[in-house]
Amino acid sequence: MKTLPFDSVKVTSGYLFGKQELNRKTTIYSVYDRFEETGRFGSLDFNYDKNDPNSVQPHIFWDSDIAKWVESVAYIIKNDPDYDRELEARADKIIAKIKKNQWDDGYFNIYFSVVEPEKRFTNRDWHELYCAGHLMEAAIAYDDATGKRDLLDCMEKYADLIYRIFVEEKSAEFVTPGHPEIELALIKMYLYTGKKKYLDLSEFFINNRGISDEINNNNIFQSHKPVREQDEAAGHSVRAMYLYTGMAMLAKQIGDESLLNACRNLWDDTVLRKMYVTGGIGSTNLGEAFTVPFDLPNDQAYTETCAGIGLMLFSNAMLAFENNARYADVIERVLYNGVLSGLSLDGKSFFYENPLEINLRDHFTNAFGGKRFPITQRLECFSCSCCPPNITRILPTLGNYIYGIDGETFYINQFVSSEAEFDGVYCKVSTEYPLNGRVTVSVKGTKKVAVRIPEWCDNFSLNKDFSFENGYAVIDNDGEDIVIDLDMTPKIVYADPRISSDAGKVCVMRGPIVYCAEGVDNGEFLHSFILPREIDATETFSEEFGLITLEVPCRKRLPFEGGLYSSFKPQTEKTALKMIPYNCFANRGETDMVVWFCMDK
Repeated sequence: MKTLPFDSVKVTSGYLFGKQELNRKTTIYSVYDRFEETGRFGSLDFNYDKNDPNSVQPHIFWDSDIAKWVESVAYIIKNDPDYDRELEARADKIIAKIKKNQWDDGYFNIYFSVVEPEKRFTNRDWHELYCAGHLMEAAIAYDDATGKRDLLDCMEKYADLIYRIFVEEKSAEFVTPGHPEIELALIKMYLYTGKKKYLDLSEFFINNRGISDEINNNNIFQSHKPVREQDEAAGHSVRAMYLYTGMAMLAKQIGDESLLNACRNLWDDTVLRKMYVTGGIGSTNLGEAFTVPFDLPNDQAYTETCAGIGLMLFSNAMLAFENNARYADVIERVLYNGVLSGLSLDGKSFFYENPLEINLRDHFTNAFGGKRFPITQRLECFSCSCCPPNITRILPTLGNYIYGIDGETFYINQFVSSEAEFDGVYCKVSTEYPLNGRVTVSVKGTKKVAVRIPEWCDNFSLNKDFSFENGYAVIDNDGEDIVIDLDMTPKIVYADPRISSDAGKVCVMRGPIVYCAEGVDNGEFLHSFILPREIDATETFSEEFGLITLEVPCRKRLPFEGGLYSSFKPQTEKTALKMIPYNCFANRGETDMVVWFCMDK
């Protein structure tokens, strides 16, 4: 299917609309302020002096942080005709500095221009091409939103230089980028400008990966195998997702079945063997990477926010090939859980990592170089602050994930109150999802409507006759409202027995939302709670969270008296466990948190 672009979709109300508004009114400014304070924007003046101890040396990836902020502004402008003109003025100022300091031959990189200009295109892992890719995405977005071509002109000149250096002259000291990203950006450049050399350059980087580089040719750099031979998600999880997305986009453009088959295998391995219940991926801080199948520790989970966003991008690219709801299911899972957990409720602070368990006592070992645990509170900025501007650019583009069209069939991939107009088709969806499961759909201009039936949904009702195809209820469109009710009764979810971290444990979901319990609501020793096989939860709407909270009747094991060990079965008492949406954890101070609980026998 062709997924509809976000500028054809207007999100009108509901939970995700609230997140977009939070981003537009608060988050985009907060990220700007932190980047200003840390010297990121100031580095564009190219005034670093290594002999001045007070001069701030730019980092190798600051270009990408700046680019993603500009790209985010472009999307906000595109979405909102009443946008704050001050945002545009700030972006214009940034772009003017980029234009001023671009080399005559088209080169642009802050670090290599002011710190080591003699070493450009010599270090595969120092993010030159990664930064270039993000600058290209920003350039496309800004020209599309404002009609101002300056940044696009700069990036076309830069892309032309990269083509000459890597393809024609072969004068760089490496062949493919250590951190993939430019591959997907170049395809966007090709689609936006029509210049095929950008598609060819993307194909060059993808085809040479795992073949041509002798430095850093391991899986952290996604260079352990040629891409068509890769069948296991390995190495740095964000790099993997960006590469796989580029591979899928390239396969679509050139009709490469072998590349598509590799993408299918990599997506399957990611989702079926290495994904958390929250949709998070990348289970270790060592290389921010995948490990082995079913190794999904909860307390040390890395599950970087950017990796979750990358999985959304990859899954959406796969929807372009296969009208299969499983890709939209994963997008929903990771968005509502593993991505939105990266943003605080006030929109000002962020998680880089998103663990599924916090036990404050365990963090004692951090001080002595033992096990490494993720931080327990969000921060407003990081030394490596890739996640905040990734959130600011994904939220205004959520419309990219809602609808699709293939011939005479219109697809409802996500349930969001919204309106869409595209190629003579009009669609309106009204819903309070995910507060409840009722969704009303009206489509004009196509013969059929395909509504996704989520994988989490065991029961639903639909007011039309339908056939079931690849996870979609396919309906002959008579122009009348389609009403679907998805049963969102809270339920127990089991983990595959091969996941040792979750052995004998269960978690709770309501609709697409994964739930957790925090010490601030339930006291210490959360592992003492035992959940029944079936739950009868009390549901309450929380104004603070904007979602439903649960109170789950259960039992709690009582501590022993007189010693730590006993041959007698622990005594239990009846109680209730207060549970909140996982994406809301760590918003009320430092506290324990658990997703997976022991199950009653």
